[in-house]
Amino acid sequence: MTVRLTVAQALVRFLTQQYSERDGTRERLIPGCFGIFGHGNVAGVGQALLEEERRGQPDRLPYHLARNEQAMVHAAVGFARMRNRRQALACTASIGPGSTNMLTGAALATINRMPVLLLPSDIFATRVASPVLQELEDPRSYDVSVNDAFRPLSRFFDRIWRPEQLPSALLAAMRVLTDPAETGAVTLALPQDVQAQAFDWPEDLFRTRVWPLARPVPEPEAISRAVAILRGARRPLIIAGGGVLYSEAQDALRRLATDTGIPVADTQAGKGALAWDHPQAVGGVGATGSAPANALAAGADVILGIGTRYSDFTTASRTAFQNPAVRFVNLNVAAFDAFKEAGTAIVADARRGLEALGTELDGYHVEAGYTAHYQRLAADWAAVTDRAYHLGHRPLPAQTEVIGAVNEIAGPRDVVVQAAGSLPGDLQMLFRSRDPKQYHVEYGYSCMGYEIAGALGIKMAAPDREVFAMVGDGSYLMMAQEIVTAVSEGIKLVIVLIDNRGFASIGSLSESVGSQRFGTQYRYRDPASGTLDGGYLPVDLAANAESLGADVLRTRTIEEFRTALGKAREAARTTVVYIETDPLAPVPSSESWWDVPVAETAGLDSTRRAREAYEQAKTRQRSYL
Repeated sequence: MTVRLTVAQALVRFLTQQYSERDGTRERLIPGCFGIFGHGNVAGVGQALLEEERRGQPDRLPYHLARNEQAMVHAAVGFARMRNRRQALACTASIGPGSTNMLTGAALATINRMPVLLLPSDIFATRVASPVLQELEDPRSYDVSVNDAFRPLSRFFDRIWRPEQLPSALLAAMRVLTDPAETGAVTLALPQDVQAQAFDWPEDLFRTRVWPLARPVPEPEAISRAVAILRGARRPLIIAGGGVLYSEAQDALRRLATDTGIPVADTQAGKGALAWDHPQAVGGVGATGSAPANALAAGADVILGIGTRYSDFTTASRTAFQNPAVRFVNLNVAAFDAFKEAGTAIVADARRGLEALGTELDGYHVEAGYTAHYQRLAADWAAVTDRAYHLGHRPLPAQTEVIGAVNEIAGPRDVVVQAAGSLPGDLQMLFRSRDPKQYHVEYGYSCMGYEIAGALGIKMAAPDREVFAMVGDGSYLMMAQEIVTAVSEGIKLVIVLIDNRGFASIGSLSESVGSQRFGTQYRYRDPASGTLDGGYLPVDLAANAESLGADVLRTRTIEEFRTALGKAREAARTTVVYIETDPLAPVPSSESWWDVPVAETAGLDSTRRAREAYEQAKTRQRSYL
């Protein structure tokens, strides 16, 4: 038996029948679709989504109108991460700029290994009208379009030139979306004429399919090798990455840490895997981490990395681990990451691997002196954090005080969202996570503009949680449009809008490399000097947010901010709490480093001094062989 549908209708019908399953829980794999329509998809995917909505069936594919194509992919990433990669959203865009606007989102999804299904529209398969509006003409080949740019950014890419190609492409797409090691952006490019083409499809294409989310078990030999190393460790350190949370392995991590006494540091993606006040928690590690974790990393003889890809921020550009005899044991579902740093690899699901390690390490515990040492460091850091939270900086408050207020007013199940600028560093260093899903900082791609869009997806994934999007003025001005989407969908967000008159993070970095904060502030051009160092621009970010439909609470002091934040948390609508901060206010040191090259020759004294410091820091970099 066959069913006659267009390619787009068949695509939508197929997606409504896909389910994921893990630990006995079955969920819709693709529970919704973001989209912006243009001539490339309005008659194809747009028409198919309308038909599905009008069917009124429980398994329909709900459509959500986005305001920016990049932002809707960010929202889909936030949704998938909040759902621990058990579900993914689809995103459809029109031909040309609509589709290429999704490229940044595709890169972000793949780098963070978050499943999203991208449906960019494409040129005519028949070529009868070529070149069509917004078509890139490549004189080397007629089958190249702008969508080929998705190839290196996607974990799976296919272009559907003929209806017969759709079934195999769809099955491959679902396979990759549900692969814990290989997931990321999955792109199916859809020529606009093919979308509207009718075909007789086998009914079996539309039957219910369940895609198990695998939990690969570790090889016994790999566990034995790892346990032999760990049992010989006197100063071990666990680094918990995002894989702990995506595997929902936080309970297994807590048991292992408690039973062995091994201290646990975390990465940006792994923060919250262990509550901040757990006896074995020592905070973030690396360039934006805490002083205790970095002190322990420097002296550790064994690093047990769980679900981490060892980014340069985690390793402090390979200066974090200074013990000459340090060894690495890496538990990761992706072999690519498990073998990093010449580590002893356990290629397995984080939960299964931690359970196996816990069993085999029975009876092992670090020495009492080591426990007392790292707990003393953690207690000292708690006092540093308390001072940063209540700095009393004047005339404008410090960003650390804003973080403290959010941390203290947000409930344990509330979610704090961030992505770029100085906030990720300050948050990893100072934020006290009490729940595995309370801290959501996108730092794989660290994409400016992710914050509000990501918060939208997070709230869609967890409507019972309050979601705080913390965004600086630089990121806000790049992508605030999804405030409109949140308002139109009745999705309540709390947006903390921090105005520091430019790019505080890059300003500080510029100063550290001897470039004197050049081009990092929002200023008029000075007619006398010809440079951008005149007066500050009269940009009213709060008024902008209000114009997009949000309620806005303006504050100047940290006391006003705390009061407004409490009101925003209890509000029923999307509310923006605006505050100006001093970008030069002091921040505690992570006692770490990040490799950003400094000009080797320069006429500026500031750059020459920075180069001397850079060359000195470079001497601490290591290759782990």
